Parts: sequence; structure tokens; C-alpha cells
Amino acid sequence: MSFEEKPRRRKRKHTGRNTLLVILSLVVIAGLVAGGYVWNLGRSFDSKSEKIVDAFPAEETRPEVKEESKDALNILLLGSDTRAVRDEGDSEEFATLPSGGRSDTMMLVHVPSNRKSVYVTSIMRDTWLDIPGVGTAKINRAFASGGVPKAVETLEGLFGVRINHVASVDFEGFKGLTDAVGGVTINNPIAFSPVHAKGYFFPEGTQTLDGEEALVFVRERKAFTGAGGSDYRRVKNQQLFVKALLGQIMSKDTLSNPAKVSNVVNEMAPFIAVDESLNAGKIAEIASSMISVRPNDMEFFTLPNKGPGRSADGQSIVIPDMETIDKFGTALQNDTVDEFVASTDLSQ
Repeated sequence: MSFEEKPRRRKRKHTGRNTLLVILSLVVIAGLVAGGYVWNLGRSFDSKSEKIVDAFPAEETRPEVKEESKDALNILLLGSDTRAVRDEGDSEEFATLPSGGRSDTMMLVHVPSNRKSVYVTSIMRDTWLDIPGVGTAKINRAFASGGVPKAVETLEGLFGVRINHVASVDFEGFKGLTDAVGGVTINNPIAFSPVHAKGYFFPEGTQTLDGEEALVFVRERKAFTGAGGSDYRRVKNQQLFVKALLGQIMSKDTLSNPAKVSNVVNEMAPFIAVDESLNAGKIAEIASSMISVRPNDMEFFTLPNKGPGRSADGQSIVIPDMETIDKFGTALQNDTVDEFVASTDLSQ
């Protein structure tokens, strides 16, 4: 692994991550609370969502399942964008997902065996890792060389633990979902005018976004500058928005309204692709086991890294902190992620 490290950025606390699968689970819980809608919601989800065929690598390449973590759950969550156009002059690689679009966002959602918490690890798309059969490259290269199975193989090799499910979500779904809950109120920390969506302006401070505004807000990256600034800021804006969306979905106004719950599922399902085993029944099973989990029980952090740098061939990359990543992998294998989080400074 060869790269030139740039000075570390000042660490900043992340307060939320793009937890769309968790949102889906909570929507199913909402259906259980509403009563009478579970069957229809499940049928709607299964009929409108897509399937990722052959989402996993060959069995002989996969890690063994350890007894300590056999009941834990690891879900690879991917964010794609079918409508966005490649920025002018942007030579970054984007991977096409089964549902169409490009891999802009990647998270590992870990649910421990006791189902009392959720840990969401955001993986920057430019993270410089060893990709089986390819060599050292950006994690996003895994998609370009072998699709979802190669991405799963790469992360399973990195962490030494199996990924149980895969789901991809198209950002286009934000539009209908935001409107389905009556708009989402955010507190925007930095005012900006989107570069590729003329006529929009997001002032600093509290504001309520409708569906189209939400879509523009989570997509924008070129309005931000600085070393690694565009991607880091976009990720933070996506985190900020989805945390607010999660709060809106879990609000009494939504949970007590069966029609609104149904609208949420119907609006989101067409923009979701899942592995063949992750149907509405499995999501309901997962959600039921997590029924006591609330936002305060969720820990969010970025895969440990040393900030931006340059590879030997001049690519702009994110340098992984392999020492800390190895400790995280051991914690995943032993189902002790709670201890890892408690003993590790994960603020960035």
C-alpha cells in the first residue's frame, strides 16, 4: 500500500448516518403498531422492490461463521443515484448497481445478537483497500470489477465476518418519501447554492424540505470546496437529512396514521433492491427482534481513516486506519462491537 498522507483534518463529531434499512425496519414496526396493514404492506414491498440476484461471492471465499457472532446481523447498505449526471470534469468512478445508478454511499449496519442496539459504519467510497483479484484500489472499484459480490467479498475479507444481507436504495426515493411524511425539517449548518440545480438555495438554519428540495439537498457535492470537502460535506448532509427523516417517520403523527404508513412503504419500495432472501417477511422478523431499539440506541461512525491523501499513481483517496479497522473486525467477529465503540475514539 503506497500513498502520501496529507495533514489530518480536525476531528468532528458525526451525529447521524444514512440508515435507510433501519428506517425500513421501523416502517414495518409502524405497520405492526397500526394493525391490519402488515400483510398489505408486505405484499406491496415485495411486489414493488427489486431483487439483487447472486449478491454474494463464492462460498469458498467467505469467512467462517464464529459461534460468538452467529446470531448477530451484518447488512451492507448501498446508496445509488440513477438521475444524477456525472459532474463536468469529474473522473471519479461510479459503480452501476442492480437497481441502476452509481454507488455513492456505502454503510455496514451491524445488529448485535442481543438486538438492543444498532451500529452503522459509513465507508467513504474513496477508501483505499485491498480488493481481491484487483489489488489495492478505492473501494468503489470493487463494484466496477465485480459488482455487488465483489464489494461483499472485499468487506468480508477486510472485517473477517460474513455479510448477511445487501440492500441498495436509490436517492430518487427521497422525493416521494419526504412528501409522504409531509416534509422534513432540518437544521442546515452551512448555507449553499447547488451547482447543478439552478434556482435552489439552502440557507443556514432551520427549514422544511419538500421532496424535490430533499433530493437536491442530499445530492449536492460541487458547492463545497476543500481537501476531500465535497464528499465529506455531502455525506454529512445526507446524514443530517436522514436523521431528521427518521425522526419524522417515528413521530406520533406518522405512527398513528395507517394511511401515512402505507404511503411511506409504497413510495420507497420502487427505489429499493435487496438480496433474494431479504423480503418483507425477513424485514418484519428483523424489525420485531429490534422493537425496543430507538434512535438513542444507534451508534454512527465512519470507518476509521487518516483523512485524504494521494496514491502512488496520483489518485485522490481516503487513507484507512488499518490498526483500528483490524480491532473493529475482531469486535465484529466476537460480537463485542459495544466494547470497541466504548474504548475507541471514533469522532472524525
